[in-house]
Amino acid sequence: MEIDCEPEDSVISSFDEDCVQLGGVKDMRLEAEAVVSDVLFAVTEMYVSQSLDCALDVAYINVEIREGTRFCLELTEAGLRVVGYAFDQVDESLSTQYHETVYSLLDTLSPGYRAAFGNALLQRLERLKQNGQ
Repeated sequence: MEIDCEPEDSVISSFDEDCVQLGGVKDMRLEAEAVVSDVLFAVTEMYVSQSLDCALDVAYINVEIREGTRFCLELTEAGLRVVGYAFDQVDESLSTQYHETVYSLLDTLSPGYRAAFGNALLQRLERLKQNGQ
Protein backbone atom coordinates (compact mmCIF):
# COMPACT_ATOMS: atom_id res chain seq x y z
CA MET A 1 0.00 0.00 0.00
CA GLU A 2 1.42 3.38 -0.98
CA ILE A 3 0.83 6.47 1.10
CA ASP A 4 1.90 9.96 0.15
CA CYS A 5 3.77 11.51 3.04
CA GLU A 6 6.01 14.54 3.14
CA PRO A 7 8.18 14.91 6.24
CA GLU A 8 7.69 18.08 8.29
CA ASP A 9 10.34 20.75 7.68
CA SER A 10 10.54 21.40 11.42
CA VAL A 11 11.26 17.79 12.33
CA ILE A 12 14.95 17.23 12.94
CA SER A 13 16.08 13.65 13.30
CA SER A 14 19.35 11.81 13.63
CA PHE A 15 18.49 8.43 12.18
CA ASP A 16 20.54 6.28 9.84
CA GLU A 17 20.74 7.11 6.14
CA ASP A 18 19.05 3.80 5.26
CA CYS A 19 15.94 4.87 7.17
CA VAL A 20 14.48 7.36 4.71
CA GLN A 21 11.27 7.67 2.77
CA LEU A 22 11.53 5.52 -0.34
CA GLY A 23 9.15 5.18 -3.26
CA GLY A 24 6.23 6.99 -1.61
CA VAL A 25 6.08 4.49 1.26
CA LYS A 26 5.67 6.06 4.68
CA ASP A 27 8.80 5.75 6.82
CA MET A 28 7.63 5.04 10.35
CA ARG A 29 10.79 6.61 11.77
CA LEU A 30 9.76 9.97 10.29
CA GLU A 31 6.22 9.46 11.54
CA ALA A 32 7.59 8.70 15.01
CA GLU A 33 9.60 11.95 15.00
CA ALA A 34 6.40 13.86 14.16
CA VAL A 35 4.48 12.06 16.93
CA VAL A 36 7.14 13.02 19.48
CA SER A 37 7.13 16.64 18.37
CA ASP A 38 3.32 16.81 18.67
CA VAL A 39 3.01 15.71 22.29
CA LEU A 40 6.41 16.30 23.92
CA PHE A 41 4.96 19.28 25.82
CA ALA A 42 2.53 17.01 27.70
CA VAL A 43 4.85 14.20 28.86
CA THR A 44 7.98 14.09 31.03
CA GLU A 45 10.25 12.55 28.38
CA MET A 46 9.72 11.19 24.88
CA TYR A 47 12.04 10.26 22.03
CA VAL A 48 12.39 7.84 19.13
CA SER A 49 14.47 4.86 20.17
CA GLN A 50 17.99 4.78 18.78
CA SER A 51 18.62 1.29 20.22
CA LEU A 52 15.81 -0.68 18.59
CA ASP A 53 16.04 -1.48 14.88
CA CYS A 54 14.69 1.04 12.40
CA ALA A 55 12.50 -0.18 9.55
CA LEU A 56 10.15 1.38 7.04
CA ASP A 57 7.17 -0.36 8.62
CA VAL A 58 7.91 0.02 12.35
CA ALA A 59 9.45 2.51 14.77
CA TYR A 60 9.74 2.54 18.54
CA ILE A 61 9.13 5.49 20.84
CA ASN A 62 10.19 5.72 24.48
CA VAL A 63 7.89 7.78 26.67
CA GLU A 64 7.77 8.65 30.34
CA ILE A 65 4.37 10.00 31.27
CA ARG A 66 3.86 12.68 33.92
CA GLU A 67 3.03 10.05 36.51
CA GLY A 68 6.59 8.68 36.18
CA THR A 69 5.75 5.43 34.37
CA ARG A 70 7.89 4.51 31.37
CA PHE A 71 6.71 2.76 28.22
CA CYS A 72 8.12 1.59 24.93
CA LEU A 73 5.62 2.21 22.13
CA GLU A 74 5.50 0.56 18.72
CA LEU A 75 4.34 2.64 15.75
CA THR A 76 3.14 0.81 12.63
CA GLU A 77 0.50 1.37 9.95
CA ALA A 78 -1.97 -0.22 12.40
CA GLY A 79 -1.32 2.56 14.92
CA LEU A 80 0.48 2.83 18.26
CA ARG A 81 0.59 0.33 21.09
CA VAL A 82 2.53 -0.37 24.27
CA VAL A 83 5.13 -3.11 23.73
CA GLY A 84 7.18 -2.67 26.90
CA TYR A 85 7.17 -1.16 30.35
CA ALA A 86 10.69 0.26 30.19
CA PHE A 87 12.66 2.26 27.62
CA ASP A 88 13.90 0.20 24.64
CA GLN A 89 12.09 -2.91 25.85
CA VAL A 90 9.92 -5.03 23.55
CA ASP A 91 8.00 -7.79 25.29
CA GLU A 92 6.76 -10.13 22.55
CA SER A 93 4.25 -11.70 24.95
CA LEU A 94 2.29 -8.44 25.33
CA SER A 95 -0.85 -8.15 23.25
CA THR A 96 -1.93 -4.59 23.90
CA GLN A 97 -4.56 -2.64 21.98
CA TYR A 98 -3.60 -0.49 19.02
CA HIS A 99 -4.60 3.18 19.09
CA GLU A 100 -5.08 5.22 15.92
CA THR A 101 -3.46 8.29 17.43
CA VAL A 102 -0.87 9.13 20.07
CA TYR A 103 -3.51 11.35 21.69
CA SER A 104 -5.82 8.39 22.22
CA LEU A 105 -3.02 6.21 23.58
CA LEU A 106 -1.74 8.83 26.02
CA ASP A 107 -5.28 9.70 27.07
CA THR A 108 -5.74 6.11 28.28
CA LEU A 109 -2.33 5.94 30.01
CA SER A 110 -1.96 9.32 31.68
CA PRO A 111 -4.35 11.63 33.53
CA GLY A 112 -1.43 14.10 33.62
CA TYR A 113 -1.33 14.09 29.83
CA ARG A 114 -5.06 14.84 29.69
CA ALA A 115 -4.62 17.77 32.07
CA ALA A 116 -1.60 19.17 30.20
CA PHE A 117 -3.36 18.82 26.85
CA GLY A 118 -6.49 20.51 28.18
CA ASN A 119 -4.47 23.36 29.71
CA ALA A 120 -2.55 23.89 26.45
CA LEU A 121 -5.84 24.01 24.56
CA LEU A 122 -7.30 26.56 26.97
CA GLN A 123 -4.18 28.74 26.72
CA ARG A 124 -4.35 28.65 22.95
CA LEU A 125 -8.02 29.62 22.97
CA GLU A 126 -7.24 32.49 25.36
CA ARG A 127 -4.50 33.77 23.01
CA LEU A 128 -6.90 33.57 20.05
CA LYS A 129 -9.54 35.43 22.03
CA GLN A 130 -7.05 38.16 23.03
CA ASN A 131 -5.77 38.54 19.46
CA GLY A 132 -9.31 38.76 18.12
CA GLN A 133 -10.29 41.72 20.31
